[in-house]
Amino acid sequence: MTELTQTIAPPSRSLPIVIFGAGSIVTDAHLPAYAKAGFRVAGIYDPDREKAARVAPAGASAYASMAEATALGTGAVYDLAVPPAAIAGILQTLPEGAVALIQKPLGSDLAAADEIIRILRARKIRAAVNFQLRFAPMSLAVKDAIARGLLGEVVDFDAWLALDTPWHLWAFLNGLPRVEILLHSIHYLDFVRDLLGNPAGVHARTMGHPSSAISNTRSAMILDYGSHVRASLSINHNHAFGRKFQACEFRISGTKGAAYMKLGVNLDYPRGEPDELWLNTDGEWQQVPLAGNWFIEAFVGRITQVMRFAVGEDPELQGSAEDAWHTMALVEAAYESSSAPAHPIRTSPDA
Repeated sequence: MTELTQTIAPPSRSLPIVIFGAGSIVTDAHLPAYAKAGFRVAGIYDPDREKAARVAPAGASAYASMAEATALGTGAVYDLAVPPAAIAGILQTLPEGAVALIQKPLGSDLAAADEIIRILRARKIRAAVNFQLRFAPMSLAVKDAIARGLLGEVVDFDAWLALDTPWHLWAFLNGLPRVEILLHSIHYLDFVRDLLGNPAGVHARTMGHPSSAISNTRSAMILDYGSHVRASLSINHNHAFGRKFQACEFRISGTKGAAYMKLGVNLDYPRGEPDELWLNTDGEWQQVPLAGNWFIEAFVGRITQVMRFAVGEDPELQGSAEDAWHTMALVEAAYESSSAPAHPIRTSPDA
C-alpha cells in the first residue's frame, strides 16, 4: 500500500503568491502550507493593513491598495482567501489571464457562482477553488487505489460525522441562513463528486440544534447515482457527549475491496487528531501509512497543483472553478430539497 500516490510532485519553478485576506485560514493553513511547499509569498492585501502586516511572513509586503497587490500582473498566483461576498469584486481587479486560487465556497449561492464564472470567462482568469480535501494524502491514496482497480467498482459511499464542533470560533456564522452544507459538508460533496462524478439528484434535510444559535448544524443527504451506487451522508455537529463515540469518517466500498478514512482534524478541533486510512483488498484490513493530514498537507497539494499549472507543467487545473460550479449546483439542490416537503405518509388505511 505504500506505493499509492499521496502527494503532488512539486514544479521545477514557481511564481510568487499574492494573498487577499489575513484571517485565521491564512495563518493556520495557507502560510504554513506555502512555506512547507517552498513557495514565496510576495505579499498580503487586507482592508486592515495593520493586520496584513502582522500576518505577512518575513520579506512579504502588506499592500496598501488593490493596485499594489496586482502590480505583478500575470507573473503571480493570486490566492483569494476571503469571504464569498468578496470574491467577485476581487476577480474584477485581477489582471486578465491571471491564475487564481479561490477560497471555497464559490460564492454564497448558485447565483453568485454563476456571476463568478461569468467574470472568470470574460477576464480569461484561470482559477481553481480551494476544495483541498481532494488533495489530502489519504484522499489521493484512495483515488489511486480506485484507479488501480483495488476496490473494484465503487458501489457504496458513507460519510458519518457525530462530533462537537466549536461553532463559537467563527463569529461571522451568526445570522447566516446557510452554514452546514455550504461551509462544511461542501467539502464532502466535492470529494464524492471527485470519486463518482455528478449525481442525478439529491434528497436532503439540514437543520439547527436547540443548543446552538447557528442556523443549521446537522444534515442528512442521499445522492442519486442510480440503482447501482448508494451514497449517503449523516452529519451531526452537536454530538457533545465526550470523545468516546464521536466519529468523522468515510466508508467507501467496492465489488472487490473497501476503504475507511478518518478525518482527524474535525475531532477535538482545532487541535485535531491524525488522519487514518485503512484498505481491505484481500479480506484483511491494512492501515496505510500517510504522508500527512488534511490540515495542512492538503493545502500543500492544492497550491502545488495550481503552481504546476501556472508554470506550464500541468495542462489542466484540477478542481477548477468550472468544475467547482457543479459542487455549488449540488449544494443548491440540497438546500432546495431541504426546504421542500418530504414524501407524505398515509395516516390511515383505506376504508
